[in-house]
Amino acid sequence: MEISDEKDIRLLHFGAHPFLEEDGWDDRKRSKFRLIELHVSGENQLDHHGSKHTGTSPGNRLKYCNRYDSRNDRGRKIEIYLTDKITNLDVTCHMQFYDNIPFIKSWSVVSNSGSEPVGLEYISSFALTGIDKEGLRTREDKVNLHIPHHTWFGEAQWKEYTLPELGFHSVNEFSMKRISYSSTGTWSTSEYAPTAVFENKEAGTCLAWQIEHHGSWHWEISDRNELLYLQVSGPTEVENQWWKSLHPGEKFETVPVAIGSVEGDFEEVINAMNQYRRSIRRENRDNESLPVIFNDYMNCLFGDPTTKKLMPLIDAAARAGCEIYCIDCGWYSDGEWWDGVGEWLPSKARFPHGIEEVMAHIRRKGMIPGLWLELEVMGINCNIASKVPDDWFFLLHGKRVIDHSRYQLDYRNSEVVAYANRVIDRLVSEYGVGYIKMDYNINAGVGTELNADSFGDGLLEHNRAYLRWLDQIFMKYPDLIIENCSSGGMRMDYALLSRHSIQSTSDQTDYVKNGVIAAASSSLVTPEQCAVWSYPLKDGDDEEVIFNMVNAILLRIHQSGHLSEITEDRFKLVAEAIKYYKSIREYIPKSKSIWPLGIPSFYSEWNAFGLVHHNHYFMAVWRMNSDSNVISIPLKDLKGEDVKVEVAYPKNNNTKWRWNKLKGELTVRMTETYSARLFEIRKCEALVE
Repeated sequence: MEISDEKDIRLLHFGAHPFLEEDGWDDRKRSKFRLIELHVSGENQLDHHGSKHTGTSPGNRLKYCNRYDSRNDRGRKIEIYLTDKITNLDVTCHMQFYDNIPFIKSWSVVSNSGSEPVGLEYISSFALTGIDKEGLRTREDKVNLHIPHHTWFGEAQWKEYTLPELGFHSVNEFSMKRISYSSTGTWSTSEYAPTAVFENKEAGTCLAWQIEHHGSWHWEISDRNELLYLQVSGPTEVENQWWKSLHPGEKFETVPVAIGSVEGDFEEVINAMNQYRRSIRRENRDNESLPVIFNDYMNCLFGDPTTKKLMPLIDAAARAGCEIYCIDCGWYSDGEWWDGVGEWLPSKARFPHGIEEVMAHIRRKGMIPGLWLELEVMGINCNIASKVPDDWFFLLHGKRVIDHSRYQLDYRNSEVVAYANRVIDRLVSEYGVGYIKMDYNINAGVGTELNADSFGDGLLEHNRAYLRWLDQIFMKYPDLIIENCSSGGMRMDYALLSRHSIQSTSDQTDYVKNGVIAAASSSLVTPEQCAVWSYPLKDGDDEEVIFNMVNAILLRIHQSGHLSEITEDRFKLVAEAIKYYKSIREYIPKSKSIWPLGIPSFYSEWNAFGLVHHNHYFMAVWRMNSDSNVISIPLKDLKGEDVKVEVAYPKNNNTKWRWNKLKGELTVRMTETYSARLFEIRKCEALVE
């Protein structure tokens, strides 16, 4: 950073390598390296900017006042104080560093020290100009952008692009074109995950970022002064219908974002990000012990639980080695359960002797009982919904927001919070629940107009109120496990995952496609938080069971399927996988992820995903629809090494393999399409130790 003679603060470099060439830049170029962009209503946007969030005012007028440089239990903390004398806005830019982790957390706080309200339209949580400055090649030749596409049934699908492939070309010293990604509404990851990787192949570095918010967000890349910039933020007025009137004496804090830079490729920066994710996560026993969960929804009861159906499933789950049994949706409704959610009282028709009978049976079998909840919504046919006032819910144009037959509850309302507390207390205290699958199956849109300066303002404040409620629940019940689920992975973000210990990665019902999602999911979530369904089918075969189990073994096993009805041979394959998982799960929270065949996609003919813990490799390999029954898997860190290789699961198999020490390649032959195997690979020197 530098401070100009005019007290402008400039962030000249943020990267894995030192950069010294800025000494030759003139002041016109240096002036574009603003630490923050901030735009307020009634101010001039001082650029030929198009849709870009550049040339902001008073962003271009903010002057350096002071800074505070300290250390805390995480690492170095820098606070930079800025002010604008015209609007009387004071800004504090926060940067939290983490010891031995190449990532920072960045956010800003804006204060109104004047006598008039100021309308906030855009504030960057992090801004960096010159992200492409290292190297001699053109950005078209040296830069690739990795984008995580995301959808229901199709999460974590990364695509790598050159800038021209995204329609971005060097046509002038700056352009109107931008590469921008946003999400608007209450599903933060319905189309894209709030993260990306910017790779400079010439410099051999990667810059990555993630927005830690479960509501609306925005980031953009474009050019000015022949250099690319990155700006990352929470909601904005233009993209997300967010606007905030900041009154005298008030403060506004931006959504936090994480930014990191490493020397290395996509895989290296993802592992650095997972290291950061582990450091910001709530400490909890679940992410250390990794208990095996059985949930009776997927390719099993599908939301139709009864005492009669549950009892044999509970017995089978316990016999297979599961440690948690979660009853999924429908337990509170006599019939159709979708649009009546909200009372959360057990159905007497489903449980003639009470749900307590079933919960007691789960405990007798040595498992922790769990229930499904969707506590941010209320069905339009819920008895409570017609009895409570409108201010319990999101409102637009004077009407309750309805999406997919549900109302969106507003957690800014203290009565809503009290209602939610009563539900949790009843489940824990009366039913003995130790696990909650917290689902969220709607997108409530841009926000709410009630007690808000804009729709997006209402949404953001609800988002923050929900997190405060969640924090209070974990303080009251520190050992309660609450799974984060939103129609699978529609809110796979680290606002929620810094609290929740486990994330449902997908609702995908096809085990083959689910394997692709599973193999890629630890790029967005730490492996020990990735819950992956394994659901053997009633009419499947051995290879189908094995494929299902390999999908989950290196992550978190979310077991399902009609285990009480499959053949004994197939059941034994499930039990074998769970037993093996328990023998290796202690390594998962300490491991790094590898994708030696590249990040998996639905079009890959083979996929490989592995975890590395010191000199110990655990490698899942999937043959998809490849015509070839042989694949060579490069393991670059083992090149030239003597290793021991074994097929760890299943033990009885017809898989052949060869290790090429000179090339550092594991060649595998799998005779059937849509089959999977789990390998263990150890350096021979590690065996001696």
